Amino acid sequence: MRTAALVGLAVVLLVGFAWGWARSARADGAVPARVGQFAPDFTLKDQNGRPVTLSEFRGNRTVVLYFYPKDDTPGCTKEACSFRDDMARFEALNVRVLGVSVDGIESHRAFAEKYRLNFPLLSDEDHRVSRAYGVFSRLVGFAYAKRTTFVIGPDGAIRQIFTDVDPKQHAVDLLKYLSGSPVQTSSEG
Repeated sequence: MRTAALVGLAVVLLVGFAWGWARSARADGAVPARVGQFAPDFTLKDQNGRPVTLSEFRGNRTVVLYFYPKDDTPGCTKEACSFRDDMARFEALNVRVLGVSVDGIESHRAFAEKYRLNFPLLSDEDHRVSRAYGVFSRLVGFAYAKRTTFVIGPDGAIRQIFTDVDPKQHAVDLLKYLSGSPVQTSSEG
């Protein structure tokens, strides 16, 4: 009888944990931004504490707005360094690259300095922007932005969404897309 009760309790705990884990892994119930809609505007501080407002680029530049989970982790570092290494090519296409994560300004500053990143890393500590774009998630209490990139045209509309990207290859794939070459995307539009 005692063994059956312990097994029952273990099953209940495992099912409860699995349910909680699955629930926490979902994207916070937000409606994701879609191709064709206007990109939600925001102002966030970069790694130097300077405010950056998305609508500042409207009318004259395409914006690559890429969300990433965590500063100074292997995949995020590869992705950031690939943007850094190809920045001249993005600038030649009149494209502004903005990185966003839920890490704080100090974390962004250390990450940018360590890898000599040459573009703004925006701090979304209150998760407001990640939620607006539908990329905010939690996994067992760990808050993060899912790795997702939005290409926003000069008119402010979302042109393309990239999900499930290869961090090392992502900048090259974006450059192909931006220059009109065919590229495989996982668009949510």
